[in-house]
Parts: sequence; structure tokens; C-alpha cells
Amino acid sequence: MARNTSLYFRIVEGRNLPAKDVSGTSDPYCIVKVDNEVVARTATVWKNLNPFWGEEYTLHLPMGFHSLSFHVMDEDTIGHDDVIGKITLSKDAIGSQAKGLDSWVNLTRVDPDDEVQGEIHLRLELLKDAEKISLRCKVIEARDLAPRDISGTSDPFGRVIFNNHSAETSIIKKTRFPHWGETLELELDPAELSEEGNVTVEVWDWDMVGKNDFLGKVEIPFACLHKTPLLEGWFRLLPLGNNEVDAGGKLGALRLKVRLVEDRILPSVYYQPLIHLLVESVISPTEVEDSSALTMLEEVTTVESRQDVAMTLVKIYLGQGLVVPFLDYLNTREVNHTTDPNTLFRSNSLSSKAMEQFMKAVGMLYLHEVLKPIINRIFDEKKYIELDPCKIDLNRTRRISFKGAVSEQEVRDSSVEMLQSYLTSIIESIVGSVDQCPPVMRVAFKQLHKRVEEQFAEPENEDVKYLAISGFFFLRFFAPAILTPKLFQLRDQHADTRTSRTLLLLAKALQSVGNLGLQLGHGKEQWMAPLHPIILRSVASVKDFLDKLIDIDHDVVSEVPQRAVFMPSVTVKEGFLHKHKAEGPQLLSRFAFKKRYFWLTSETLSYAKTPDWQVRSSIPIQCVCAVERVDENAFQQQNVMQVITQDNDGQLHTMYIQCKNVNELNQWLSAIRKASICNERMLPSFHPGAHRSGKWTCCLQADRAVTGCSRTHSAVTLGDWSDPLDPDVETQTIYKQLLQGRDKLRKKHLEVPDGDQTSSNKDNSDILPDGAESNVQLMKSGQSVAARLLSVIEDLEQTHATFQRREKEDGTSVILNP
Repeated sequence: MARNTSLYFRIVEGRNLPAKDVSGTSDPYCIVKVDNEVVARTATVWKNLNPFWGEEYTLHLPMGFHSLSFHVMDEDTIGHDDVIGKITLSKDAIGSQAKGLDSWVNLTRVDPDDEVQGEIHLRLELLKDAEKISLRCKVIEARDLAPRDISGTSDPFGRVIFNNHSAETSIIKKTRFPHWGETLELELDPAELSEEGNVTVEVWDWDMVGKNDFLGKVEIPFACLHKTPLLEGWFRLLPLGNNEVDAGGKLGALRLKVRLVEDRILPSVYYQPLIHLLVESVISPTEVEDSSALTMLEEVTTVESRQDVAMTLVKIYLGQGLVVPFLDYLNTREVNHTTDPNTLFRSNSLSSKAMEQFMKAVGMLYLHEVLKPIINRIFDEKKYIELDPCKIDLNRTRRISFKGAVSEQEVRDSSVEMLQSYLTSIIESIVGSVDQCPPVMRVAFKQLHKRVEEQFAEPENEDVKYLAISGFFFLRFFAPAILTPKLFQLRDQHADTRTSRTLLLLAKALQSVGNLGLQLGHGKEQWMAPLHPIILRSVASVKDFLDKLIDIDHDVVSEVPQRAVFMPSVTVKEGFLHKHKAEGPQLLSRFAFKKRYFWLTSETLSYAKTPDWQVRSSIPIQCVCAVERVDENAFQQQNVMQVITQDNDGQLHTMYIQCKNVNELNQWLSAIRKASICNERMLPSFHPGAHRSGKWTCCLQADRAVTGCSRTHSAVTLGDWSDPLDPDVETQTIYKQLLQGRDKLRKKHLEVPDGDQTSSNKDNSDILPDGAESNVQLMKSGQSVAARLLSVIEDLEQTHATFQRREKEDGTSVILNP
């Protein structure tokens, strides 16, 4: 039974941070680490002791983890950044919160003795004979030790301690992956056999000047050696244990939201009954008002979980090739239940959330193609734009004119001109993108248009069918992306204050475009009036665009299940990176990296000198067997990754690529891992260094073909719109939601109240009042579906319990015969 761990965290804001700069402020940012590996870096908030970040991440960790830490730093343009403080949350602490952590947490001081990482391979043996008693410890090797030296490495040695006995290994210089292979022996007195202490193995970084640095320790109860005289394995290194908690929050605090989801995933065959019920809901509904597994799922979905459930369902139906019927089923119910067209899709119902998540899943590349050029232009120009008279700051307008001070009217005129230019570019880009829009999105909108037109056929509701589509398309897709480009991966960093205001004004204007200008002049923000003419002029072109958008044949959408959201021919990620030039001698390693433009699809990773260069070099994704980080000391460069491929002869080839920052590094690592996640020849280990000067820079071994010294992280990915479809994981999520609402479903659909006479008269339908017979049939139909659904839930619950019981008994995973 496979395990699946997903970690959700949001860094909301900080408060009362200490001042680190001479100006009396700080420039804070956060570094997020999982088991001491950097997975994210927030934007820097300049000159602010109460910063707001609002950045959120999802991390998929199939192998699990031990701790999550947030380091708050103060960015300095000269010299090293200052450490403000940190927060460390253990996996157990996060997992103990059923609904997740959502609170302010005080920062603590960073103690180097607590910043440990890595594992050590030991073999311990208790030897007893007539002549002597000894404790023999073979210190074999260690991996992923913390770097303590400026070179990005350490000079590690090991020390074994028991009672007053100790022994040390030799020192291995300039490595985080030492191979000792040394046996240390401690001779014990017979009386010491009854001791109840621990055998401690410590790892230290040797320093020629000053004291040695602590790298971690392992403690093994001596009693274990009585039960198991020979003990061997990899042991995780732990901190010294002198955790200093900052009392009173003197270093400030962070507001964090963290949630851990851990699941045991059953083999696919066990989820098929639930998949069948979900599919049955949309492919053979007799009447839209009938109860189905889908409607019952909606009944037990909470407001907090609705977005996650919606995205999960979108992925399930995408995998089944039934996402259009699924959306049509939900939308038809929503439309039929709406009497006032002004309230159509205005709530956060399951149908609304499903449409939102569907657009992100299949339309993100399209959104990037449409919006990225204009978003980049806005960020690059950084114009001061303001229409609200209450917010115009004339001190910020010096760049507008070189003639001296400018008036408030001049600021407004300049702002209107720039906003009109930006808004025109956005609208023209959208209305000219019919052919770029994914066909499956167009068909879904066509179905929505049809249902709304059928329900609201009156002449006075002529615009409702347009508003239904534009409400999703403009208000819930394009406008949010313009407002916060980073959350839609249009930019690597959040906008500064000036650019953020421009984006907000444009998002407001685009919302008015999406509303077809119907609410113009009725709001409180009358200062937006200068943009009203361009909004009204765009209404006709928007309607024409929507008519063209839904002018598509259903048959263009393939019903074949897809294992990935993106299609093979589509570029998933692209951009300039620096590729290592492996051939020829290099005087300085930093000059060995050449700028190249990279493209990633689900079939190839290719690169060329420029985006327009005709000749491309390509690597088939099916040949990728590892995508990993590279240690800084390998090339004396930061943010380097490696793509390891295997040719038909079994030979391994490595390409080194440098990214401009840690966020870009993590995004490329994640994207290539997702594209290659189904490859069969993935490596279990790799070298985080490079083979230079006749040896590996990581483990110092000479043989180029020697097995890697660190474990690969090929299944660790950042969660986003491009996550591959995984029906088993997705169905497990739905099962858990239904399991939580099982009692509610049973009470509503299967437990008939004592006073309900309608059901007792089911055999006397000739005397039932008008409409009662159909109600009885609906009730019977709902009871049947509910009984089947509850039976499936109980079967899955029992199967999970059987797997877990067998795992405890055997200590291994088992596969049951279905």
C-alpha cells in the first residue's frame, strides 16, 4: 500500500520584527525548509517590520518528512543577509492538528547546534566472551551532512561515546558525504552490562582554528544491544537538544497556515466501485433532480474543503475523459435551481468552484500566452498610476514630468492614459485568442451557454447567457491573474506597491468588462468613471468573442483518458537558463555556464541559443532517470540542478543547469519531475556533486561510475495546475470526504422518520395527492444510491483496516487479492 504525503503551508504575515538596518527597519523575507532542504523563498518586503507576504505552497512528499522550518532573514545589498529568527514545526506537531495550524507563532533564535541534517550508516555489536566484553561500532559512512565551512562542505569525523569511554574516527576533509569504513571498539567492565544509558555517536566538523562545529548525533539505548547484539542501518542525525525558546516574542512572530494530509493509497482495483458511481452520476442521469453519488458528495462537502474537492473531481473526470459531462451536470443543476438570473453562479457552490478549478487545470498555459506580455510590460514600466483623489501622492510623481511639480489633474490624466493603454492591450489580447483557447474549455462554455439560454429564454434576459460565461472567464480567471500574477505563476515575485496598485485598477476595470458594463456608475468608486467609455466600447467585441468561443463541435474534444493535464505538444515551461559546457578544459568553472533558452513538454526537454533559434538540442523525457539539485561547492555556484539521462546502452549522461534563484530552481525541478514521473528507469541514488579533477566533489570517490551517495527525490514536487493526474490519490481524497459525512448521508437518505406516512403509502399510489408519487420515486431512487454509496465507503474502510493490520503484523506492505 503506497503512502502519499502532501504538505500545504501559507506564510501570511509577520509582526513586530526587530530592526536590523541603521534606518530602524528591516527588509524581511522567509526561507522555507523541509528537513533542511530549501523548498521556497518569499519575496522581500522592503523597509517593513510588519510585512505581509500571503504566499502559499503545496509540497508533495511521498517519502514523508521530519520537520518544516521557516527562517526569517533581513536582505542586505552589501554583505551577507542577517538572520532574524526561525520557527520549526515537527511533522508530529503539524499532524496533531486535524484541521491544520492557523495561528501566530513566535520566532526563536537560530542555534547552529540545532541546524543539523543528514544520516549516518552504523553497525553496532556487543561482544561478550571469557576474556573481555567490548562494544564494537563500525562507522561506515554519512550523507547529506550540514555544510559548516565557507566552501559549502565540512571536515567531518565521528565519535562513539558510552559511559566514560569514547573513540574517534579519522577526519575526512571537504565533504558532506564521508566514507570512513572504520571500526571503533570500546572495552567495557562486566559491571557496565547492567547500565541503562545510551550509546551515542556524534558527528563533528573539524576546524583548525576555534572550536569544532556540531553536525548531529544518534542515541541508541544500550538495552537494545542486549536484545539485538548486532544492529546495523541508517540513522537520522538529531540536534544537540539545547533548544532555546524565545520567551515573550522578542524576535517577532509569523502568522502561518499549515496543513498535513497523509494517506495510504490502495491498489487501483479497490477504488473502481467508487469511480463507477461517480461516472454513473454524469453519463446516465435519468433526471437532473435525481439524487446521485455526486449530489450526495456535495451535501457532505464543507465550505472549507469545497475548493479541494472541486479540483479533485475535475482531475478524476479529466482522467476519465468526462470532464465536460461532469461540468454540464453540475451547471445544469445550478441553473435549474436559480430563479433570479442576477444571482446565477454568484455563490461558492460546488459547480462554481469546479468551473474555477477546471479553468486552472486546462487553461493555465492559455492564460500565460494571453496575459504574460502585458503583465511583463506593466512590471517593467513601473508607472505611478492613481485615479482616486484621496490616494494621489504628488511626492511620488516626479518621474511623470521634468518641469517641476505636477498637479493632481495632470496625475489623473496621465493615469487615465496609461490605464487605457494597458486595458486596451488586455482586452485585445483576450478577444483575439479564440483559437488559442483549449477546445475542452470552449465546449464546456458552449454547454453552459446552452443551459442558461434554455432556463432564461425571456427577451429581457438576453445578456444572461453571456454573463454566465464572462463571469467565469473574466471575473474568476483573468481578473484574479492580473490582480496577483505570482499566484498564477505569471511572475516570480509579488508586485511592488506602485505596480500592485496599477494591477488592482486594471482588475477592477476588467471585472466591469466581464459584467458587460451593466453596473457602471452604480458603485461608490465614481473616480473610475474615466475608464467607463473604453469599457462600454468593449462590450460588443466581448460578446462577439464569446459567440466565437462557443462556436465549436463537441467532437473536437477527445474522450480518451489523459494521464496528464497538459497535452504532449504543449510547452509546459520555458525560459532562459545557464547550461554547463562540459566539453573542453575550463579555467574557471563560472565561465563554463552558457545562457540557453529551454523548453519543456511532456515529451522533450530542449534548448537553443535563443527563443528564435531554429536548431534545438533535445532530450527525450522518457530517458530521464533523475532530476536533482547540485551542491554549491561542485562549481562554486548556487541554484544548479542536474538532469541525468540513460541511453539505450545503459550509459548515464548528466547535464548541469543553473537557475537564477531558488524559486526558479524548485519550479524547474518540479516541472521536469512531473513530466518524467511515470518513467520506469528512475535512479534510487545520485551524486549531488560533480566529477572533477578525477573524483566526485561530494563523496571524494574516484570512480566516475560509482553508485550515488545520496537518495534521489524524484517524487517530491510542488503542487500546482500542472500536477499529473493520479486517479488513485484523487479517489482516496473523495473517499475521505464521504467517510467524514457518512453519518449525515445515512441519517438523511436511509433513516425514515416515524411520522412519515408517504413511504407507508407507496403501494397505494392511486390515492396519493398530485406530485406525491414522483416524490416517492425520488425518495426510493435516493435511498438506492445512498445504500450503494455507503456500502462502497464501508468496503473501502474495511480494506484500509485490513492493510494496516497486515502492515503491523508483517512490518511490510501487502497486496491483497481483490
